[in-house]
Formats: sequence, structure tokens, C-alpha cells
Amino acid sequence: MAHVQQNAAPASFTPVPKKSTGGLSPQREKLVKQLILERLGDSLEVTELAQACALSRSHFSRAFKCSTGLSPQDWIRQQRIALAKQLIQYTNLSLTQISLECGFCDQAHFCHIFTRSEGINPFAWRCQAVHGLKSKRSQPSPAPTGMHV
Repeated sequence: MAHVQQNAAPASFTPVPKKSTGGLSPQREKLVKQLILERLGDSLEVTELAQACALSRSHFSRAFKCSTGLSPQDWIRQQRIALAKQLIQYTNLSLTQISLECGFCDQAHFCHIFTRSEGINPFAWRCQAVHGLKSKRSQPSPAPTGMHV
């Protein structure tokens, strides 16, 4: 019997991917993200988000981070910066207006968070974004392939 075990091909072991546990249910995650996005310009408290999911604040915070990889505050901040970038690039709103529209308490706080996130202040980012848009518009269209110019 020992001989058979020695000559038998080793059984292939395929680890089963570990299912992440402890996160929000897909329904709760969708609900809370929708709530955040709808109220991005408002002051949002984690306690309020937890109540919307019928969870304690601490349990909600752990579950949210488990589901998204970010704390609720970091996820909200990331969404606010993404909205700010759109407003900076596609509107003529002042940075003060943008900061308030995105839920920051004032322009100074907005500039600090934006610079920390993007590595460049919002005014400089706007200059680069506008310059990039102008460059794209002013470039001639490429000639269709297969045609000689």
C-alpha cells in the first residue's frame, strides 16, 4: 500500500479563493453610495450613513472599508475630488464656488485636500486641463488610413 502512495501522482491542489466576509451586502453598498453621491455637496456624517444601512457606526465603517477598500470619509473625499475635477475642467465656476458645490467647508480646505490628492493645486490643474483641451481641439484630424496625403 505504501508503494501505491509513493508512485501515485500528487493530487492537484487548487486553493479556493477566500470570499471576503464582513463587508456590506451589495444592496446596502449600492444604497449608501447612491446616498453619498446624491448629497455630495452636503455635510455627510458617517452616523447618518450607518443609520441608512441599519448598522452601528463602527460596524458600518468596518463593513464599508471591507467592501470598498476605503473608509467612508476617504471614499466621500475621493468622490468630491472627482466632481471637483469635472467642474474645474468643464465649467467657469470659481474655485470657491466649486469647493462649496463639492461639499468642502471653504476654498482653503478644498485646495489643501485637492493638492494632497492630485499633487498639484486646483488652479494649476485647471490651467493644465484647459491647455490639454485646447491642444486636442487645435490638432488637425489624422488622415484616414490607406490614403496618401
